[in-house]
Amino acid sequence: MKVFLAGIIQGSRGGFEVHAQDYRQAITEILHDRFPDLEIFDPCERHPNSIDYDDEKARATFLQHLEIIEEADLLIAFLPSASMGTAIEMWRAYEFRVPIISISPLTTNWTIRLLSDRNFETIDDFRAFISDNDIKKIYGPGAGISRSVEEIP
Repeated sequence: MKVFLAGIIQGSRGGFEVHAQDYRQAITEILHDRFPDLEIFDPCERHPNSIDYDDEKARATFLQHLEIIEEADLLIAFLPSASMGTAIEMWRAYEFRVPIISISPLTTNWTIRLLSDRNFETIDDFRAFISDNDIKKIYGPGAGISRSVEEIP
């Protein structure tokens, strides 16, 4: 099962300032402790210095990540506050019927409410869910998530 780990990097911060990225390791450990064979794609792990990329390399990298999402079985998005990049990644997952789990206190935010198959307000809530559930059966290949943008009235 392939999981794409999305989440806030810069958010609304200016310049080259980034949010703490320790959530990536925490989520990866939660997943691997229960499901050691999950294939997790973490864009920051693959591109730790992407904040310094020039526009051409940044664009190519971001577009490549969107293509990787199309082939994922699940997208997990960490959003303690808004992130335009993560919102785009969630939209791509939604378009390609890739299930989305978000971890966010922004429970009234439309991106969280309308695109996520499930939202957890905290990492601890997410940890409890992973501990008690087999995400491979719920979200893995053949689980039957059926939605599309054509279904919007």
